[in-house]
Amino acid sequence: MQIRPDQLAHHLRQGLRPLYVVHGDEPLQVQEVGDAIRAAARAAGHGERIVYTVAGASFDWSELLAGAQALSLFSAKRLVEIRIPSGKPGKDGSEALQRYAQAVAGGLGEEVVTLVILPRLDKATQASAWFSALDAAGVSVRIDPIDRQALPRWIAQRLAAQGQRVAPGEDGERTLAFFADRVEGNLLAAHQEIQKLGLLYPEGELGFEQVEAAVLNVARYDVFKFTEAVLAGQVVRALRMLDGLQAEGEAAVLVHWALAEDIRALKRVKDATAAGRPLPMALRENRVWGVKEKLYERVLPRLTDTVLHGLLHAAQVCDGLVKGLPHPDWPADPWQALRRLALMLAEPCAGITGPAAPAGPRCLALKPLAL
Repeated sequence: MQIRPDQLAHHLRQGLRPLYVVHGDEPLQVQEVGDAIRAAARAAGHGERIVYTVAGASFDWSELLAGAQALSLFSAKRLVEIRIPSGKPGKDGSEALQRYAQAVAGGLGEEVVTLVILPRLDKATQASAWFSALDAAGVSVRIDPIDRQALPRWIAQRLAAQGQRVAPGEDGERTLAFFADRVEGNLLAAHQEIQKLGLLYPEGELGFEQVEAAVLNVARYDVFKFTEAVLAGQVVRALRMLDGLQAEGEAAVLVHWALAEDIRALKRVKDATAAGRPLPMALRENRVWGVKEKLYERVLPRLTDTVLHGLLHAAQVCDGLVKGLPHPDWPADPWQALRRLALMLAEPCAGITGPAAPAGPRCLALKPLAL
């Protein structure tokens, strides 16, 4: 049985299940979901908590089932917590977890509630025998990351929970957008900033000036989220993320690799469709899926062969720059070169090409290289 994090509170009010599996990479949400289950277990009389952390192949899986079945001197009911940070229990662990799930189904859960905490799992792992056995024996809670588009609504819900809100209409949307820009990619810090607003200001409506004065810039950016913003044509956001990656000490070589890999993949998919391959097949063959798949479908019709050829050449030049090889027509600073390459890809993706491109210094800097 699978439920979403926002369904957990209602589920727990209906009664505890013997086993819960929580999987995801967002620390704040994993912690909050785990805390809710632990609190419900304590309220139901599970006074003793046993924690097993699976750290590599040296973990003794035989202790798990033996420990859960052993009588306790302190409490008749226990909470058994199994943490698998790698998400890969191995062959022995897979067999042990399947036996454990069978024991839960056989009545172990009458006195024991089990909480299994895992990182984000791919589809293959979710289809594995051990995960399927755990899921069938209890409840699994999948925690998906909160993307930038959903972040303002999440912030508004958190503010409402502590009796605060932003102004209605465009003013409130502007306030939430500003807040989201400051905390993007760092949900734990976002939670702390929301709590700070609860301490600084009374319940009621928050103005933009209050939020602007109180909320720190604690955003954290991911290289692959950056390339998604570029492909989405979100120029301002992409440049803000690039500045953030530089400030965080990310390697320029890695940022270039991510951009160049997308440019090469776009060219390969474009060539494949021109040769008669269906677009879905061409995307799968080039290992493009998920969010990127939808972005590629939208972007490819806007990219001509000439534009892609220019992007490939620009990526080659930028590769030399981030490795210390100067080019007379490009900025010597690697991050300025990456900025230029990102803009060269982002503007066609946003539909700003050719005569429709707005005049100004930014577009003049994007004049195609002579080939």
